Amino acid sequence: MIVVTGGAGFIGSAMIAKLNEKGREDILVVDDLGSTDKWKNLVGKRFADYMHKDTFLKAIDGGTFPRGDFDAIIHLGACSATTERNVDYLMQNNYYYSKRLADYATWSDIRFIYASSAATYGDGERGFSDDDAVTPLLRPLNPYGYSKQVFDLWAMQNGLMDSVAGIKFFNVFGPNEYHKGEMKSLVVKAYRQIMETGTVKLFRSHRDDYKDGEQVRDFIYVKDVTEALWWLLEHKDVNGIYNLGTGVSRSWNDLANAIFSALGKPANIEYIDMPESIRNAYQYHTEATVAKLKGKGFPASFMTLEESVRDYVANYLHPSDRYL
Repeated sequence: MIVVTGGAGFIGSAMIAKLNEKGREDILVVDDLGSTDKWKNLVGKRFADYMHKDTFLKAIDGGTFPRGDFDAIIHLGACSATTERNVDYLMQNNYYYSKRLADYATWSDIRFIYASSAATYGDGERGFSDDDAVTPLLRPLNPYGYSKQVFDLWAMQNGLMDSVAGIKFFNVFGPNEYHKGEMKSLVVKAYRQIMETGTVKLFRSHRDDYKDGEQVRDFIYVKDVTEALWWLLEHKDVNGIYNLGTGVSRSWNDLANAIFSALGKPANIEYIDMPESIRNAYQYHTEATVAKLKGKGFPASFMTLEESVRDYVANYLHPSDRYL
């Protein structure tokens, strides 16, 4: 059986769809559905059981699951809000929970794949290398990135780099992210703005070295992400911390233009001031270095931004939200 924590979330539910596609239905979904619309991500998915995340951790701590119960744990559950200010909550949810699962997986000889984040790179001053020598030098800009960084360091300090795989996701977008509120990708937000007003609003640059809308990100489609996670699931000898992005940075203007193109509409972009509350923690440039994962044999063939946006808009967003 495969455990997918955060299984009702964005990447987690997309991963369950990938597992189903590969013929795996022996899946334990671990999540906290609460009063959100995450449950919609599970409709149509095939899995063996569902368990609340707190119940699952108690079962782990209580010895409910003996060795041999699970083939793998794909740990995607976390608070992923970069605006979350409750650091105690982030440390409990993102750090302690991950430590406990990693300990259990190591003791049980279970494949353990976990989500780190490109937020650990902070403002990018130290680059975006996933080399182990660089990781301790990174300085995240927000509490979320810090909670992910602390677990990466703990895993390294406790000798887990030969037995677990950590993935630093860059800007992932795609179907099943509809429940994420303000943390939804610009693709969803821009699509809805275009349908309602005919325009897209982008943040104005507040640095002289970047023009408005020319801040760049490494955008990666969720379908490419799940292909990579499946590859890691099959290649149990590939361990360590790896970036997962396309390796190509594109601007917010590029993204907006791709959405207009997918809709067959002329581009109409309006620039607005960035809220002062996030200006000091805003990343102007991210770009994954993917040589480390490629060096392990990963066939890093990703859809272009235009291909990804076209697939997302045409097959999932327009005319109404559809799910993987």
